[in-house]
Amino acid sequence: VTIKNNVKIADKCIIGENCVIGPNVIIGKNTHILPNTTISNSIIGETCLIQSGAVIGDRGFGFTSNEKIEIRHIGNVILGDNVQIGSNTTIDRATLDSTIIEDNVRIDNLVQVAHNVLIGSNTIIAAQCGIAGSTKIGKNCKIGGQVGITGHIKIGDNVLIAAKSGVTKNISANSTIAGFPAIDIKLWKKNIIKQYRNLK
Repeated sequence: VTIKNNVKIADKCIIGENCVIGPNVIIGKNTHILPNTTISNSIIGETCLIQSGAVIGDRGFGFTSNEKIEIRHIGNVILGDNVQIGSNTTIDRATLDSTIIEDNVRIDNLVQVAHNVLIGSNTIIAAQCGIAGSTKIGKNCKIGGQVGITGHIKIGDNVLIAAKSGVTKNISANSTIAGFPAIDIKLWKKNIIKQYRNLK
């Protein structure tokens, strides 16, 4: 394990082989970090599980439009308590403030969370999802595998998103959506039936 500058690790944490921790990291008690994980510029809550190969707190993907100059990222990542992060998932630090994963969130393997994103408490995200920068996801949401979510939108509380959907606009609370672009799942099912009929 490599521990860099300005790192604080609370009691009863377990850190696996080949992890790199820091700089600028705080890890809450009873957190378990599996091997080959990299964490920098982050505050990790208590009783979290971070699985192998995760990268938390690295620089986000941002360039100026003309000269392709990298935009500095001086923010951090904040994980709440009892958060689980899957293998090879990446969570980018914010440009100025914080990328925030609230309490009790579950994120599966191979998920990309971009800079400045907020994921509300108790939300579950399945594998291979991509969440673009500055998007806000509410509490108690369930997001199926391989969903793509564009940047700078808001998704309300208690939203269900079917697998392989593409979310391109704000979504109201308590919605269930599917397809690309993602729409109300009842309308999506009607459209799918029409498409199959047209194939005959």
